[in-house]
Amino acid sequence: MKYSEYQPRTDLLKGRIILITGAGDGIGRAAAMSYALHGATVVLHGRTLNKLEVIYDEIESLGAPQPAILPLQLSSASDRDYELLFNTLEDQFGRLDGILHNAGILGERVPLAHYPADVWDDVMAVNLRAPFVLTQALLPLLERSDNASVVFASSGVGREARALWGAYSVSKVAIEAVSKIFASEHVYPNIRFNCINPGATRTAMRAKAYPEEDPLTLPTTESIMPAYLYLMGEDSLHLNGQSIDAQD
Repeated sequence: MKYSEYQPRTDLLKGRIILITGAGDGIGRAAAMSYALHGATVVLHGRTLNKLEVIYDEIESLGAPQPAILPLQLSSASDRDYELLFNTLEDQFGRLDGILHNAGILGERVPLAHYPADVWDDVMAVNLRAPFVLTQALLPLLERSDNASVVFASSGVGREARALWGAYSVSKVAIEAVSKIFASEHVYPNIRFNCINPGATRTAMRAKAYPEEDPLTLPTTESIMPAYLYLMGEDSLHLNGQSIDAQD
């Protein structure tokens, strides 16, 4: 199917509780708004509280279900931080129906021979370790869902390693593997794990990676939401361990 042409029903995510990391701007913000407008109670994660508060107010003003805010610094989160996150979600909702692992950092676009080790560590912490540990920590809540969807953020450079993309490319190749392994182990039959590659999109990260590019030539974050809705809703129940392109 053409994911970009998917037309979800308006109540696709009614009653669903979905955590979105990196919800402060870009694709995460668009997904939070889109999921909420399709009926979900969204749990907004991000580093910058005031950005999350703005989105919270926007969602409320649209008459969508009241969201929640859970700030967490993924690059330095401890076991205790994840435990507190679990307890908060359990107390407030009792279960979780989906996670969109959208948070990510670019790192530097330099040859590996000159790649700073501290930047490498930061990229791996946010792009790879955090989605793995967060998923692991929240599995008991996902297990309580009738059907839960975990969506990892991939990239074209996660399908095929590319020169000058360094730690970012390595982290995305690895997250594709994490998703496939979770899916193939069949430990939780009611949870599906998939990846999504947003493609070239009008975001701040894309602008940083391609400073010479005119962002107005790129699709908006809102325009790629059909694929994000598809993976989070029940129309994708048959999909597990796959990696899709949002613009296909």
